[in-house]
Amino acid sequence: MIDPGPVWHALAIPALIVDGEDRVLAVNGPGEGFFNRSSKTLEGAEIAGLMEVEGGLLPATARVRRNDAPLTLHDSALRLGPGPSLRCDVHISPLGADVLMLIAPQDIAGRVDRGRSSSSAARSAIGMAEMLAHEIKNPLAGITGAAQLLSMNLAKDDLELTELIVAETRRIVKLLDQVEQFGNLRPPQRRAVNLHDVLDRARRSAMVGFAAHMTIEEAYDPSLPLTMADPDQLQQVFLNLLKNAAQVGAQGGKITIRTFYELSLRVRRPDGSGDAVPLQVEIVDDGPGVPPEMMGNLFEPFVSGRENGTGLGLALVAKIVHEHGGWISVDSVPGRTAFRLSLPMARPDRTEEDLVSH
Repeated sequence: MIDPGPVWHALAIPALIVDGEDRVLAVNGPGEGFFNRSSKTLEGAEIAGLMEVEGGLLPATARVRRNDAPLTLHDSALRLGPGPSLRCDVHISPLGADVLMLIAPQDIAGRVDRGRSSSSAARSAIGMAEMLAHEIKNPLAGITGAAQLLSMNLAKDDLELTELIVAETRRIVKLLDQVEQFGNLRPPQRRAVNLHDVLDRARRSAMVGFAAHMTIEEAYDPSLPLTMADPDQLQQVFLNLLKNAAQVGAQGGKITIRTFYELSLRVRRPDGSGDAVPLQVEIVDDGPGVPPEMMGNLFEPFVSGRENGTGLGLALVAKIVHEHGGWISVDSVPGRTAFRLSLPMARPDRTEEDLVSH
């Protein structure tokens, strides 16, 4: 069997490589689940014998080879055998003498690898994005270098174009770095941590950097007990939230960091169990507020209310907080936006292994 590489294994949808005689050369894991057959039994099989596609599958692969150009069969009826057909998009791309085939069923949740959880599918998507980010950064470095070389022989009036190329490629690289960071985040190394120590480090860093134009006030509960957390990852959370507040705040605006204790608050988990998350941290700004249409998906990747924003900062915050067994929410009106973190209290009878297994 050929190994098409790491991106292939990260794909969350069925994928096949088909040779010049329309026989299967390789199939990924979701493809095995889609056809309900192992890769060994699928390799060498004629693709026309595995499935029927509205409009004809073999004419489509022949056209892709002939034109050396990709083709998509949109919203086509696909049948695997007796029984009802599925509505799918079938993407076919040239791959030398072979073709790459991606199948995106509309009913993918019920067909692809039924045993996989949504978190597993999310990890696959993140893995694919991380790998693509790494691959895209290489040609971008070449583009940047070429633009800089060209600028050495251009007149002053033409330099604007090469400067634009360099600036835009660097902006894309910055976004790709964040995608890689999102995928590469290691599991938290938790220990008993004083929240105020971590908040103070984040506040000092913000005040000499991105939040220098604002005032940051503290409203700490001095009796707050310790939490079980990775202090470096927790500081990253606070820095991201402070930066988010500073970017929307006006000159002379105010950010308030508040901590308090709420013993009755618990997070209900799918299995019916619940964990107390009594330690509360609020980061409040006096900016314009979050647009109402964004409130429902604010912590999703690539959702941003700022021009040129990547939309990965709050998604990373939510990911870290969730992996710490905590909860994050937001309440926003014009003039007051409050991000609230709820974190578990460190308990002497609960070990790091207990937290990980939970």
